[in-house]
Amino acid sequence: MESGNSISAKSKELQQIMNSHLCNRCGSCVGLSEGAIEFIDREGKYYPKIVKALHDEQVEKIYHACSGKYFDFPRYRELFYPDTTNFHTYTGPYEKIGIGHAVDPDLRINAASGGIITTSLIYLLKTGKIDGAVTTRMNPKVPWQAEAFIATTREEIIESAQSKYCITSVNEILPQMEAFKGKLAYVGIPPQVQSIRKLQEVNDPSVKNIEYIFGPFYGNTLHFTSVKALLRSYKVKDFTQITKLYFRHGEWPGNMRVELKSDKVIELKKFHANYLIPFYILKNSLFCTDLANEFTDLSVGDAWAPVYEERGKGFSLILTRNNKGQNLLNEMINAGWLNFEEITENEAISMHSHGYDLKKRGAFIRIRLRKLFGKPVPDYGYELKDFPLSRYLMEYIISFMFLVLGTWPARRFIGLFSPEFVGKFFEKARTLWKKSSYKIKRADLH
Repeated sequence: MESGNSISAKSKELQQIMNSHLCNRCGSCVGLSEGAIEFIDREGKYYPKIVKALHDEQVEKIYHACSGKYFDFPRYRELFYPDTTNFHTYTGPYEKIGIGHAVDPDLRINAASGGIITTSLIYLLKTGKIDGAVTTRMNPKVPWQAEAFIATTREEIIESAQSKYCITSVNEILPQMEAFKGKLAYVGIPPQVQSIRKLQEVNDPSVKNIEYIFGPFYGNTLHFTSVKALLRSYKVKDFTQITKLYFRHGEWPGNMRVELKSDKVIELKKFHANYLIPFYILKNSLFCTDLANEFTDLSVGDAWAPVYEERGKGFSLILTRNNKGQNLLNEMINAGWLNFEEITENEAISMHSHGYDLKKRGAFIRIRLRKLFGKPVPDYGYELKDFPLSRYLMEYIISFMFLVLGTWPARRFIGLFSPEFVGKFFEKARTLWKKSSYKIKRADLH
């Protein structure tokens, strides 16, 4: 048993994590607190707050489950992937890498890319390998908020398809997961998955029903204030008029779409809606070093390569990370549920070179820079460094840009222009930036 002083110190540190950019809003603290911690201001800063005293056992459990301050990548790889065949620092452990998509055209077209996770969940449910899936949807009662829930039917799984780029604290439903009678599949982004793995390490009852863990590649999360800002640009001041909110509506790559009670529809191309990122990004996204969701059984990202982008319809980059993920993939291929073509590690890294550079180099530079200023930083049990000087200088420019654009004057200024104009400008500027920084970002990226 920890001493009282030690417990008190951990409780204090938990509060500090919640109040800093270390908090990734995974939701575990809320889910494990028995009502002592709640998320407040969900349409604003969206942060957890201790609303009543925590007892010692809760502090211990929450402190261990928190992935914001500490997650030892090497140690957890050894713990959960001891027999996995392949490994790369960027991709994480894997059995096979390939490009695929759902055979069912409806599942494919209604997904963010190739419909792999949706199809996997439906297949597992249909074959009796799971009884439910922990996933996310837009809240039917509060349609501008995403919510975690346990899907138990094909229809509910389809309802949860597509990416939600707003904050969704999946692990706040840990009590429901514990009480569920049956086997579960779990879908989450890296910070959420990492917390689940930490709970599995200590055999916590809240995760005892999880049989499979899936997850998408992860770039960033946006505050809901991004949606409110978008609405204001269209002269809509009341976000509660939203009846439907989509982040990747329609055929790949999809559009951001907002439907209102007045029957008005606001729609913006995905790549144009990306202009909101530097203004409304959850700052913790900038310190997450896991692009490919390395601690899942199977992870999926968009196939960002001209050969697939030009064909449209949606193709996914798929990584199986252990025998469980590989066996499931083989089953679905053999049963005619998925199309799959294996590719090489280098092809996969090249396909997401921008994202890997952002997470495996940019994030570590930002962490180092933040540490120099005495700010709290996450500990991942390893560190990548010795990048070219040009890469450090470029990251300082990027960090300064995020710092400036995240201020209210910058947000107010950008709101003076139409989203269509800003989106087109942002896409052209981003393309120019990627071309001009290509050699710097690709240097030694292998």
